[in-house]
Amino acid sequence: MDYVGARMAKEAHKAATEPAPSNGLITPLNLLILAVIGYTLYVLLRPSAPAVMPREAPPTVFRTFTPRTLLENNGENGKPVYLAFIREQHPEVFDEDMLTKDLDGPLDTLEGLGPDQLDALREWEERFDSKYLVVGRLVAVGDEKAKA
Repeated sequence: MDYVGARMAKEAHKAATEPAPSNGLITPLNLLILAVIGYTLYVLLRPSAPAVMPREAPPTVFRTFTPRTLLENNGENGKPVYLAFIREQHPEVFDEDMLTKDLDGPLDTLEGLGPDQLDALREWEERFDSKYLVVGRLVAVGDEKAKA
């Protein structure tokens, strides 16, 4: 019986000095679920960043362009891209030789266009007017309007 008494005393002392075993709530799975719930609550309840307004474009002054001055605005060296469409050139508009061949020559007067072609030209003009800012007008070199 001494053995049984000694063993019971030893177990009683051991139980008193050691912490009680956990009841199973703190497990790796429960900690993972708690972390997911905490992150979800953080994402849902955190304040949103204030809206940042885009910087306003610098003001554009309406100018009169000649073909040579328009050529400077080709998008290189930080300059904007400006385009001028003349007649039915839209199929060949990206042919650089056609655009820079005779910069000092007269501009097309549109006299040879038929009614259908003029309607198509008006539609193109309306499309560009609704999408882009008009920053100037194109005149021939030496034209009196170019000096105005």
